[in-house]
Parts: sequence; structure tokens; C-alpha cells
Amino acid sequence: MDVNLYDFHLPEELIAQTPLKERSSSRLLTLNKQSGEIGHHTFKDIVNFLNPGDTLVLNDTRVIPARLFGVKEDTGAKAEVLLLKNLEGDRWEALVKPGKKLRKGTVILFGDELKARIDEEGDMGARIITFSYQGVFQEILDRLGQMPLPPYIREKLDDKERYQTVYAKHEGSAAAPTAGLHFTEELLDEIRSHGVSIAFVTLHVGLGTFRPVSVEVIEEHEMHEEYYSLSRETAELLNDTKARGGRIVAVGTTSCRTLETVGSACAGGPLKEMSGWTQIFMYPGYEFKVVDALITNFHLPKSTLVMLVSALAGHEHIMTAYQEAIDRKYRFFSFGDAMFIY
Repeated sequence: MDVNLYDFHLPEELIAQTPLKERSSSRLLTLNKQSGEIGHHTFKDIVNFLNPGDTLVLNDTRVIPARLFGVKEDTGAKAEVLLLKNLEGDRWEALVKPGKKLRKGTVILFGDELKARIDEEGDMGARIITFSYQGVFQEILDRLGQMPLPPYIREKLDDKERYQTVYAKHEGSAAAPTAGLHFTEELLDEIRSHGVSIAFVTLHVGLGTFRPVSVEVIEEHEMHEEYYSLSRETAELLNDTKARGGRIVAVGTTSCRTLETVGSACAGGPLKEMSGWTQIFMYPGYEFKVVDALITNFHLPKSTLVMLVSALAGHEHIMTAYQEAIDRKYRFFSFGDAMFIY
């Protein structure tokens, strides 16, 4: 399958640079995956598209202030490190800049309290690094680190919490599960009062978020692994939901990938408590085992996320919906508007 099938022209001015003042005031495009029917709403209206007996599944990962700016110990040259995944103890997988000058054995200083040594080199700026410090690492990171906003966002974020969901809990992500940014506590309460259950999974967003599809044939693309966890409580709730005929509504592609990873592992049987690493890659032809509907933002051209939503709603429906979103000047990407595929 040709990756260019998922390309489209996106005017730069439609890339949202800042979050809206009110989380749930963003726009909502609805897409019926069977008929292709499109509707235009405000995100607060999402409650009208959820049925009593449905279960909404949220990713409760929390973004860490993973971007660090330092200098090379030997030359004083500037160096940037983006933490992606904690391997064990003080060893991390990271992206570095400038990649060509930060080689194995290089030591990077971040002020007087934090030091990093590059142990291994990977492709496209990927490194394995080990930190040394005095004190508590998370406290140091909170002081020195910055929120790892995607490269297409050039505006400074005044409030760090606007790049966290209101239900963010388990620290470990290098990027926010952005579909969840539209929810407020009040909207979640309204959804519960509508007879919809709310469940949580965890997927720590990692390197795959920052890596474009660099192959021409989709099937040759290799996804980077990310840690996920689905609790026994969530598994039981989802099994009950299916048994009574309710829908599983995933909030974001990260929740979707977690649910489908567990669904695949359970081979169509009841879902079970599970955690581990996933590299699941969904594109047209994939048969969904758990997810019935999806709330998601608008994604980058030729990205694995456009392929995922095309797997759920069909390539033609998605391309038509995206063009309508562009024509109507919806806001795209992390701080942009939302889409509900049902």
C-alpha cells in the first residue's frame, strides 16, 4: 500500500499554535464510518453522540517535562535532550540535538545538578544515556525540564497544565494524548450522568510520535514500541459493556492502540488485565476487535495516525472528511479541533 495515498495539502495557518481558553469549546467534526455522513458541532456536544451503556476509555498517562537544554562538558557547545523512555534506573532512551556532534562517550551538563553520559548511538538522533545527580531525579526534572511540545508548535506555552489532560495520572509520556485535552471535569461529570461509564488505560507516548513514515510502502514501516497497561477493573468493565450491547469509545489513538493490543492478545475472547510493550500498527485491512468508536484530533499527512483512522472509517471517508475540515478551517494537530468517528 502506497504511503502517498495518505498525503494531503494542509495550509500552515491551520496548525493550531496555542490551546483555546476553554478546553471543551473546540470544534467537533462527526463522521459516520458506515455512511460517510459528516456533521459539524462543538466538542461539548459529544455527550449527544454517546449512548447510555457505552464506555468511554481515557488514557491517563502524564507528560513529563522531558526537554532538557544543556552544554557539552568538553566544549561548552549547546546540546538538547528529549527524554523518551525510562529503560531502568537512570538509563533513558532519548533524542538529541545536534545528533552529529553528540556521540558515544559525550557528557552533557545541565547546570550544576544534573549530568548525562551518552552510552549508545541509534538512528535519527536516538541515544541511550545515563544520568548522574544528587537528590531526587523527578524533582530535578521538574525544575530544569520543559514540556516537550511538538516541533510544529512554535508559540510558548504559558500554562504547562494545558498540555496535560485533566485526568493525567501516571508519569511517563514524551507527548500528550491530545484527544483528551478537550475534556473538562464538568464535561466528564455530564457524560457520567448520561449513563456512560468511564474507564482508564495507560499508554506512555514515545518515539513513534516524533518519527515520520519514511518508507514508500506502508507494510514496511516499523512502529516503535510503547509501554501500556490495562487494569483488571477496566477489563471487567469493558467485558460487561460488550455483553450488554454497549459501545467501546476510545479517546485518542493511544487508547485505541492499547485496547486493540489487548484485544489481539486475547484472540477475540474476554479482555484480561495486561501490561507490556506494544508496536501495533493499524492501517486499512485491520479488523478492530474492541473499539467501536473513536474521538481523535486531526493528524499529520502520511502519518501512521491517519492510517489508523482510515482503518476504522475507510480511506475514502477519511480523506473526504479531512478535506472538509480543511475547507471549513478546522484547527489541526495537538491543540486543534476534534473528530468523532462512530
